[in-house]
Order: sequence, then C-alpha cells, then structure tokens
Amino acid sequence: MNTKRYTWPAMLLHWLMAGLIVWLLWLGLSMTELPKGAERSAAYSLHKSLGLLAWLLVVVRLAWRRTHRPPAALGNGWEEQLATAVHHGLYLFMFVAPLAGYLASSFTPYAIKFFGIELAKAGWPDEGLNGAFKLLHFAVVWGGGGLIALHVAGALKHAWLRDGTLQRMLPGRLFKN
Repeated sequence: MNTKRYTWPAMLLHWLMAGLIVWLLWLGLSMTELPKGAERSAAYSLHKSLGLLAWLLVVVRLAWRRTHRPPAALGNGWEEQLATAVHHGLYLFMFVAPLAGYLASSFTPYAIKFFGIELAKAGWPDEGLNGAFKLLHFAVVWGGGGLIALHVAGALKHAWLRDGTLQRMLPGRLFKN
C-alpha cells in the first residue's frame, strides 16, 4: 500500500479551505434570511471578506500545487478518473465562486471591504451585470456543493475501507491499518 502523505503545507491549506468553505456556505445560506439592518449588513460584509480570503488562499494553494506534486493516486480506473475530475472541479469552484462574488459586488453602489479595508472595484453600479455575476456565483456555489458532497463521500468510502487514502491528508496517525 502506498501511504506517501501530503506535505504539511498542503494539509494545512486543505483543512483551512475546508473550514472556510463550510463557514462561507453556512453564512451564505443564513444571511439572506436576516431582516435588513445592521446584522444583515455585518453578515454580508463578513461573507465578502471570507470569500476574498478564500480566493487568496486558493491562489496560494494553486501556486503550492504547481511546485509540489501530490502523492500518486492510490486507485485506478474509473474511480481515479472520477477523483481527478472532482478535484479539478473543486479547484475551479474555489477560484470562480469568490471571483464571481467579487465581480457581483463590483457592480453595486456599495464599497467592497476586506475586513474593513476598502478595495478597488472592478466595475460601476449596474444592476444587469450585478445580477449576471450573482447568478454565476449562485450556480458555481451549488455546483461546488455537489462536488463537496462527492469529495466527502469518497473520503468516507476510503475511511470505511481503511485503505490508506484518507490517512495521507490527515495530520497524525489517524485510521491506521
């Protein structure tokens, strides 16, 4: 069994992104239900800041991945092809969803702030473009949710089989064979 592990930076980036994405999904779903006011504005502001942070982290993660090859896949055949497709889809989701959110926000009259620091906008107030990028953001996020479900299902399968795959991305010696 090939139990070559991912590097610590790769594991750290993976788990930071996982936690951040779960937080963003929860916040994104719950903030729209809040009544207009200070609490809703704060939730949207936090969501935007966390989304920009996620985009920055995925850029770092992609740069790391270009210079540090992951361990060889343990599977073969259709399962390896599915895992590769899901991983590529997840990277696309992690890159495009925050970018579409930023662009949607760029076409509103409101400032874009990153944890209180005002950022330049890529656009101007335009309801049509705001709506188009919101729709893209929404579609990519829901597609990403499906990919996350597939990724988690695969991880659970490997945990059940105890085949060493999951152990490679976990710190420590969990799920020993």
